[in-house]
Amino acid sequence: MYPEYLVEPMRAELTNVGFEEMKTADDVANAITSEGTVFVVVNSVCGCAAANARPAARMAAANEKHPDKMITVFAGMEKEAVDKARGFMVPFPPSSPSMALFKDGKLVHMIERHQIEGRPAQMIAENLIGAFEQYC
Repeated sequence: MYPEYLVEPMRAELTNVGFEEMKTADDVANAITSEGTVFVVVNSVCGCAAANARPAARMAAANEKHPDKMITVFAGMEKEAVDKARGFMVPFPPSSPSMALFKDGKLVHMIERHQIEGRPAQMIAENLIGAFEQYC
């Protein structure tokens, strides 16, 4: 685990724009299996999370059409919550950062780390907004 003081600003980048931090496996399961659309961001301390994933998630969250719920878990911190979220993302292998969109508990869109690394945040946000327009 990382020191909380280190990850708090990284958490805040998402929670300040409406994401709810999930810290238990039960909270994750309840959120993802709820009716409607849920956007999940597996946050991370890595550089591609800072430069690409979090900015893209913030841009997409600001879109007029967006999911009913936006939640985040933090890799390297709340292991059980992260593992539960990743369990819903199967068959995709665990990666962080990553982003997933669920509709009525079903995975409908996934962005893995290899789709985040080296891509501009705007491009990732456009991908997410397209999914929001289609499913939300």
